[in-house]
Amino acid sequence: MHLKIKIMFTAAFALAFVPGASANAVPASDLKSVLDRLNVSAANFQTVSADAEFDDITTNPIYDKDVFKGVVYYDRKGAALRMAAHFNEHNGKPSTKAYTYVGGVVKLHESGSNQVTSYPQAGKFESYFVLGFGASGKDLQAKWNIKYLGSEAIDGVTTEKLELVARDPDVSKKLVNVTIWVDPDRAVSLKQIFTLNDSSSKVCFYKNFKLNKSLPGDAFNFKGDQ
Repeated sequence: MHLKIKIMFTAAFALAFVPGASANAVPASDLKSVLDRLNVSAANFQTVSADAEFDDITTNPIYDKDVFKGVVYYDRKGAALRMAAHFNEHNGKPSTKAYTYVGGVVKLHESGSNQVTSYPQAGKFESYFVLGFGASGKDLQAKWNIKYLGSEAIDGVTTEKLELVARDPDVSKKLVNVTIWVDPDRAVSLKQIFTLNDSSSKVCFYKNFKLNKSLPGDAFNFKGDQ
């Protein structure tokens, strides 16, 4: 996958499509209830940090799984969103790879170097970075066609499972769909699956959330950042 696209999807993106109930099998009022709850919780969303695991999975020509573990940070003030991921482990080995999204710019810091690569045209991908973290129901509806797939417990938390298909045809060419397991009362996702094509996907897990707490001073920076 082209590096720029892979970086964009790594933030919030998050295996193959997970089947669930059809849209006709679930009353529309259930989806409305989830989106309404997200509208309320998103209005109170300020910051969150969480432990994260991002798995890049390829099944063709051979199965391969690339696993990053670390911490993610989100900060939202009005319409301004900041996001960062700091990885401390890559396939079981120490890592210092990190990326930030601030002011519409993605910056990538590669492990083992002080090199920082900037992608200033990343603003159009903001709906991915906010996906499931502080996004209101209205935010989701503006960017995605949504199918409600029912409730499911993850780590003892009742989540609402949503399948999202991008409304933007240019985006849908690169991203088949996204499935998220969202806690609508906290406006956070516990799991995300990004299906990029029939042989490439990303699955993201989040746990140990700290909501509306002060974030570290270097949450959105890293060594070599300019």
